[in-house]
Amino acid sequence: MKKWIYQNVNTLTLITFIFLISGLLLKWTDVQSFSNAFLIIATLIAMMPIALKAWQSLMLKVFSIELLVTLAVIGALYIHEYTESAVVTFLFLFGSYLEARTLKITRNSISKLVDMAPQDANRLRDGEIEKVDIDDINIGDTVVVYSGGTVPVDGYIIKGKAHIIEASITGESHPVSKKENDKVYSSTIIDTGYIEVFTEKVDEDTTFAKIIELVEEAQDARSPAEKFLNRFAKWYTPSIAILSLIVWLITRDLHLAITFLVIACPGALVIGAPVANVAGIGNGAKNGVLIKGGEVIDALSKVDTLVFDKTGTLTKGRPEVTSVKFDTTHFTEQEILSLVGQIEMTSEHHLGKAVVEYVKARVAFDQSEMITTKTVKGQGIKGEIHHHTVLIGNRKLMQTHHITIQEQYEQQAKQLETSGNTVTFIAIDNTFTGIIAIADAIRSDAVEALQTMRDNGIKEIIMLTGDNARTAHTISQQLSLDTYQAEMMPDDKLKHIQLLQQQGKKVAMAGDGINDAPAIAIADVGLAMGKGGTDISMETADLVLMNDSLTQYAHAINLVRKTMRILKQNIAIALITVILLLIGIIMGGVNLAIGMFAHEVSVLLVILNAMRLIQFKSKK
Repeated sequence: MKKWIYQNVNTLTLITFIFLISGLLLKWTDVQSFSNAFLIIATLIAMMPIALKAWQSLMLKVFSIELLVTLAVIGALYIHEYTESAVVTFLFLFGSYLEARTLKITRNSISKLVDMAPQDANRLRDGEIEKVDIDDINIGDTVVVYSGGTVPVDGYIIKGKAHIIEASITGESHPVSKKENDKVYSSTIIDTGYIEVFTEKVDEDTTFAKIIELVEEAQDARSPAEKFLNRFAKWYTPSIAILSLIVWLITRDLHLAITFLVIACPGALVIGAPVANVAGIGNGAKNGVLIKGGEVIDALSKVDTLVFDKTGTLTKGRPEVTSVKFDTTHFTEQEILSLVGQIEMTSEHHLGKAVVEYVKARVAFDQSEMITTKTVKGQGIKGEIHHHTVLIGNRKLMQTHHITIQEQYEQQAKQLETSGNTVTFIAIDNTFTGIIAIADAIRSDAVEALQTMRDNGIKEIIMLTGDNARTAHTISQQLSLDTYQAEMMPDDKLKHIQLLQQQGKKVAMAGDGINDAPAIAIADVGLAMGKGGTDISMETADLVLMNDSLTQYAHAINLVRKTMRILKQNIAIALITVILLLIGIIMGGVNLAIGMFAHEVSVLLVILNAMRLIQFKSKK
């Protein structure tokens, strides 16, 4: 019976409405008894789901709004106020229906994402293409995607090229050109072209699946305001019941006490915060910004200091080798490049990948010849190969191993750094061998996005980087940053974040590498670049930018501040409504039906107010 009632609440609401209208129409005739019968039937039908929820809340020792309405309706029936009892119950059910409908709309961004999940794939096996269920695809399989088709897995292109719409991942609707060896993601759509994809991730491990999971978890996570309001309602609701009893004891006016009971229900107060947060999170998801819950919205809205890593955050994260200078006394340039390339093949760092691409274009080598490598945090990498010890990193790495950098190379390195290059130093068998200069262009949207953030209340923007001071200074000047710290180890970044927090600043830290994870975790709000970032930084972060765009970051800051404004407006609407209605009761101008109608209107108002966030767009 319980299950049937819950499954047919909308039907019960409609039946209630029919009996209510019939009863009201019969009031205009001389058949008053039939009118009352229809109104009582309307009340009893509507009371089924309301009383059931009230009883369940009592079993859980919770004093719910449904319990208040049940008590009020029983009282109204007792004093023969059948019109008011029928109107109150119908309005309560109809308000719940509108609330559910509008909340569903705010969650549409997730529904649309889920609908985009691919259900099947074209698997290439032994030269034959077969259409199979997505669950039958395994890591290592090759899948074929045609023009207009949806990429079913995460992987990289092994044949073909295409223009791909990655809106489901990045929020960006413009097609992106992809070729061999480029990464592609599940749920993205081939605008034009043909590709064969090597499968690296399937099912719940894909980036798309993680996005859905993160956003669903975020929409269920409560903000501090929601937690406070729920605690408030827990005590407020039974207090109202006691006050209603006191009103009856003082006035002996049961009708007044029941009216007070219904009007003081905190419905709009309780729903106002969560619906705003859900709408804000949905807007973020639609625009490629994953906000992990109401607490993040609250925290980010208070941030006044932004801290950025440099590589892959303020810069594009796709560095290129611009210059090489080698001492060929003991090794030829080809030999140096071969050793360096094999060592850097094991590195996950952006600079290491740039070196590998440069070497591959010039030297053929076999990665299987690698013996051992070790990453030295904040300094570089050390490797053992062909009985040679190879060091590749910054000056600190050279100093740690007592390697002397020749003066001519030091001067060249300084000149390159001054022009914005990052210089990597190389030593083989404890002898300095040369330098490789790498440049990483600043993101095209960085200057505008940072200015937008300043315009929206950010007071200070800081860069913390493991790069050298000269390169950091050049980047800082180009972006008009407030300050920067160079040659920082991961622990140094973490300590600097803590220092800023001790100064009373609310800090957001943005990064994309493993070395950024500790600082991201300790910051008030941690942000990761999702498309180019590592899994650990994405898991640690509170906020993920799926298109690696600083414009998305600016949108996120605008969005959370708008969300908090709307949340506060909703609380104000709820409180003002209750206060005005209570004044109306005292003045004698508000009855039970009018009070319930105003109550439901206030609930609808806060929901509609929150829904403005769904279409919110940042002003540039």
